[in-house]
Amino acid sequence: MASTLLTLVATFSLLFNSCYCFYPKLLNASLAASGESSDWSPAGATWYGSATGAGSDGGACGYGSGVEQAPFSAMVSAGGPSIYKYGKGCGACYEVKCSKTTNSACSGNPVTVVITDECPGCVSESVHFDLSGTAFGAMANPGEADKLRNAGTFPIQYRKVKCNYPGMTIAFHVDAGSNPNYFATLIEYEDGDGELGSVELKQALDTDSWQPMQQSWGAVWKLDAGSTLQAPFSIKLTSLDSHQSIVATAVIPAGWTPGQTYRSVVNFNA
Repeated sequence: MASTLLTLVATFSLLFNSCYCFYPKLLNASLAASGESSDWSPAGATWYGSATGAGSDGGACGYGSGVEQAPFSAMVSAGGPSIYKYGKGCGACYEVKCSKTTNSACSGNPVTVVITDECPGCVSESVHFDLSGTAFGAMANPGEADKLRNAGTFPIQYRKVKCNYPGMTIAFHVDAGSNPNYFATLIEYEDGDGELGSVELKQALDTDSWQPMQQSWGAVWKLDAGSTLQAPFSIKLTSLDSHQSIVATAVIPAGWTPGQTYRSVVNFNA
């Protein structure tokens, strides 16, 4: 009996004094207390174009020279296949940063970039950002942008964030190839997701029929009606991730012209 009691005492002692348990909530609390964020993920980064440029003149999303101007202001990136998403990733916003342990020129502070181009060969990592020279240099300490760009390729951290273009509404740039039977438009400056899952068009104000548009390429969506389209057009946009829908009512007026940009009065919630 005495030996049995000794065994029980030893067992309880081990239970109370030697617990190697894992508590995810405590780990998250520790991360928060240290100032680290658990929603950052690893990616690879390179840069292209001129050192202080916007990578390319618009790239595979179709934004043209707008990538150099506000609100993009050359803070843009080409995306590898997993974030370009065959063009559905155009307009998405991400924060990127690099660590001082990776390169002493890194500030460690995040900068926000917009996906405006494709990097089809960027497949050495599951996620890759081919940043503009401007965006790549923005991750550096003050005065060390060139030093960081000279490093070439290295690992970074990233996270998807909501796009926010204060004071701006969604714009529709009518494609130059549009005609009375075929309508295509570049859609830009979407707050929130930044990415579009679907686009629909409604002809003239007196119809209730929405017609689905197809993604033509990049951020350009099209409707090949096969018959004369009746303007004005209202356009319904549904975001890719949050599935939020908004309508730009009669945004394309009667008498619209190819090459013209028409600005709506709506935007998603940032």
